[in-house]
Amino acid sequence: MIDYTDEVADARADNKAIVALESTIISHGLPWPENLDTAKRLEAAVRAAGAVPATIAVLDGRVKIGLDADDLERLAAPDGDVWKLSRRDLPQILAQKGHGATTVAATMILAQKAGIRVFATGGIGGVHRGAQQNFDISADLQELAKSDVAVICAGPKAILDLPLTLEYLETQGVPVIGYQTDELPAFWSRTSGLKLTSRAETPAEIADILTAKWSFGLAGGAVIMNPVPEEDAIAEADIKAAIEAALAAADEQAISGKGLTPFLLQHMVALTGGDSLKTNIALVLHNARLAANIAVAMASAS
Repeated sequence: MIDYTDEVADARADNKAIVALESTIISHGLPWPENLDTAKRLEAAVRAAGAVPATIAVLDGRVKIGLDADDLERLAAPDGDVWKLSRRDLPQILAQKGHGATTVAATMILAQKAGIRVFATGGIGGVHRGAQQNFDISADLQELAKSDVAVICAGPKAILDLPLTLEYLETQGVPVIGYQTDELPAFWSRTSGLKLTSRAETPAEIADILTAKWSFGLAGGAVIMNPVPEEDAIAEADIKAAIEAALAAADEQAISGKGLTPFLLQHMVALTGGDSLKTNIALVLHNARLAANIAVAMASAS
């Protein structure tokens, strides 16, 4: 039920550094053709840093750990019949031999099954605004408490309730480590006004923390918060109006559930004149590079 590319299989056999990459960003997160170009650039960035990329998806009911060029194009095609997969969706897509792109939660599950401990994404899901009434909380957060995978991201997506997301992670006992920052980054922006209690300055320091966590038997993942590069960031004040307008549009059209985040992200592109898309691509590439450096540090120490 699990297939590996030769590159990933060889890396697993030789205990080389591997970085998991999600596929939802290809099928549901970015528009065509930027999605295919970004997928290729992500893999190239991981290789350039000395690690092996393992983009994860489900195709024809088979879990794919590592994708070839045809797989990437299949996921990126604008008319493709590709599910957005979280934990709850995996049994059905596997049984029906369908195609699915993995979210943060599903990628963590499958990465752990493959023995991959480091995973790069854009931003994690979290507690949605208004969750006190609708209980809309991303499965990403609970998965972080279950799967032994470190997630490198640019913070929770700024469309979420950031204080409640940070509180939820604390309640679940998930380490949240700021990379060269004391403040929670907010995806498109470097700042949120929310302070972090843990900070690391180098990939090697992060690798040591992760190794200590899992060696001591503390199950579950960790989140490495890596702020978007300053030259690519959108000011916190500038992004807030666009977020409010996108949320209002979602309310008017009664968009909820797994369709909400893609809807909001697409609206943000239009509302920011394309700036949010450029920032999204820049930050996920930035995260892939850091993830590769962490994975290399962990492999070197083992």
